Amino acid sequence: MKVLLRTSFISFIMLGIILPLAAADRAKTLYNKGRDAEAKQNYEQAYECYKQAYDLKPNNLSYRTSFERLRFLAGASHVHRGQLLREAGQLDAALAEFQKAVEIDPSSTIAKQELQHTQQMIEAAKNLPRAAAPPAPNYLEKRIQEAGGPVELAPISNVPINLKITEDSKVIYETVGKLAGINVLFDPDYTSRRIKIELNNVSLEEALQIIAVETKTFWRPVTPNTIFVATDNPAKRKDLEQVVIKTFYLSNLSQPQELQDVTNALRQILEIQRVQSLPSEGAIVVRGTPDQMALAQKLVGDLDKSKAEVMVDVAVMQISRDKSRTLGISPPTSGTIQLQPNITSTTTTPTTGAGTVTPTTSTSTPNGINLNTFGNLNATDFTVNISPATATALFTDSNTKLIQKPQIRAIDGQKASLKIGQRVPVATGSFQPGIGGVGINPLVNTQFQYLDVGVNIDLTPKVHASGDITLKITMEVSEVDGTSSIGGITQPIIGQRKIEHEVRLREGEVNLLGGMMEDQQTRSLTGFPLLSQIPILRYLFGQTSTDHSETETVFALIPHIVRKEDITDLNQEALDAGTGSSISLRRVSHPAQAAPPAGPNPSSQRPSQQSAPPTTSSFGFEPPTIVESQGATFAVNVMLHGAQNAYSVPFQVNYDPRTLQVVNVSNGTLLSQDGLAVALVHRDDDTTGTLQVTATRPPGANGISGQGAVATLTFMAKAPGQSTLTISKGGTRDPGMQPSLVAGASATVTIH
Repeated sequence: MKVLLRTSFISFIMLGIILPLAAADRAKTLYNKGRDAEAKQNYEQAYECYKQAYDLKPNNLSYRTSFERLRFLAGASHVHRGQLLREAGQLDAALAEFQKAVEIDPSSTIAKQELQHTQQMIEAAKNLPRAAAPPAPNYLEKRIQEAGGPVELAPISNVPINLKITEDSKVIYETVGKLAGINVLFDPDYTSRRIKIELNNVSLEEALQIIAVETKTFWRPVTPNTIFVATDNPAKRKDLEQVVIKTFYLSNLSQPQELQDVTNALRQILEIQRVQSLPSEGAIVVRGTPDQMALAQKLVGDLDKSKAEVMVDVAVMQISRDKSRTLGISPPTSGTIQLQPNITSTTTTPTTGAGTVTPTTSTSTPNGINLNTFGNLNATDFTVNISPATATALFTDSNTKLIQKPQIRAIDGQKASLKIGQRVPVATGSFQPGIGGVGINPLVNTQFQYLDVGVNIDLTPKVHASGDITLKITMEVSEVDGTSSIGGITQPIIGQRKIEHEVRLREGEVNLLGGMMEDQQTRSLTGFPLLSQIPILRYLFGQTSTDHSETETVFALIPHIVRKEDITDLNQEALDAGTGSSISLRRVSHPAQAAPPAGPNPSSQRPSQQSAPPTTSSFGFEPPTIVESQGATFAVNVMLHGAQNAYSVPFQVNYDPRTLQVVNVSNGTLLSQDGLAVALVHRDDDTTGTLQVTATRPPGANGISGQGAVATLTFMAKAPGQSTLTISKGGTRDPGMQPSLVAGASATVTIH
């Protein structure tokens, strides 16, 4: 039992040691895979590997920083792929990419904007009703919860009317007012005159607008069912028009000048005189007419947009390679001859004895000789010194690679700076203060200026509506190469590589700003004259040194759009803002469709020769059965049988977008059989497989009767399968635009 417990305990301890080691080893493997994927610019795979490594070892700072850093790049990669898919018409696939981008980087505003925009495009393509927009805020919040806003006329019936009358203008106003169910009041100073009005198929509100233009008057609502009419002149408008006040809070201001720009736009464009900007609150208070206020709200909405933002990847790559070679023998280049320190010489002196000679020895002073001993010097009295000879064989090869990849995030139109390096002091001047007194040596004060040495980047981005990015950039890479003494002060020598550039790029496009290739070669020869210049002997009597230095510097930019300016269709819409002398909005009314006149069916009023047997108008396809191979294109005619007085032929063709693709729609021969040009309009929705076509004869032309081809449709077979072409909605219209129903048709298409 004890042995079993001891074995279990040891196993438990070993398991506790092995599991953390295995987890750490797996996390390191995933981290290395992520680094390899990042080097290949596969940011999505790198993000997944870093995320798994971080989940295994959340306390590892390297794993966490890599995971957080790749979050943005992986999300931007999905956004870019989604934009390409959306441009190709693949909305569902693009929507999935944008959803992945939001899941990876929830802080990405561009991903959220693109996701919402794609959802709206899909809803519009499917003709789904959009969610109801939130109700517009009432003016002054019901007069501060109770006070009413500007009086608005109650909705008037949009049933079209026809009115032909020549009468006093007051009578005409009152007549239209009775038809609309509203009361009409007149200014006491109003002078009416007799006019002629002829209105055909207009709504009641449009009739009031036409009468105001004809009589040079204007009207404003007093109550929801009462209008007040007065002569149209600036004095009357100033006295009678309503005035409202509103405060606009701007939420996207980044500079004080932007608030003043919006204020100037309100004053210049809408001619609103009472406009007050409040920089401390980022707000504008406006007082004007209801129409001016509505236009001011649109203008503020157009101008108060969040500015686009850009993330720029900057790569500074520098490669240096140095080679040097020294080969040969450095021969002796100098020699010296020196007397021995103590020179002893022997002299012979003759004597007077029997012709004998007796030698005499004399000693000279150290390092010196006299004239008596000069002639008796020999080789032992000198020392010769010769410089040594040196044999050298040396080769040096060095490579240096420097890669710096900073990232800069900047707002559209605003300058961003990045400085990585040191601040080096440089003397700019000196002065000596004047101090009185004798024997006083005043000190000299030197002024210094600090220079940024390293990687210095200044850029200003501009995001265009097309998605292009213009970058105005100044990039400098500098270093201290040495020092020099100027006026007793040691000054640094700064090497500089600088480029100033303005370039327009696509989002994600790599651009090489510029490069510099420096190649320096130096060759030197030392040795004996003449002998060192002989090709073979120069290595014995000379030494050759060769230096080869190569330096290459490249600057690269990769811009990414982090946020783009959200411009809606309403921002770009042109509105009727009145005349040059007055600002006013014109309401658009949509008249109800007039009911077709009662009477016998037009098909029953055919000539007698066509009354037996009776025929019914119907569509048809020619040919009705089609068999094609994948990738082929084919044409099918849309036929109309039994047409009677057909002026315009609208119809809708449904097809399977998975197997078929619309290539072209061209005119048929039915409506142009008399030689007149036919206007053909079509709209294809390749997501739902709906093709809407309308063929119309020229204005003023008569209708066509008979049968023939209305249009020719050209399809491409995309994928194998069977598809059915159907016409479920369609008909004809006569020159009076009265509709007639036409029976539908179908055709079978088989693709193999």
